[in-house]
Amino acid sequence: MKHFLIAIGCGVLAASLLPAQNLAARQKHQQARIAQGVRSGSLTPGEAARLERQQARIHREIRQDRVDGGGLTPRERAKADRMLDNASRDVRRLKHNGRTR
Repeated sequence: MKHFLIAIGCGVLAASLLPAQNLAARQKHQQARIAQGVRSGSLTPGEAARLERQQARIHREIRQDRVDGGGLTPRERAKADRMLDNASRDVRRLKHNGRTR
């Protein structure tokens, strides 16, 4: 019984950490996409700066939401996902708009 409770506790802990890792992985991936756009020349310096500011705002907001409530609520996580979806769309749009450095 004791081992069963420990296993359940570990499962709950792992499940609670998974969404946080997902947000961090998405942010890291988008940073890599921006860096690749700069290297390839498909993003102008102004476009890259705009995207970097957007990423910084998202990061600050997620960090603040975690601090305020002791973690992200499902509503805050959904909001963070929407912000990252919009940022991803912006990265794609700016990388493929035909402007080069």
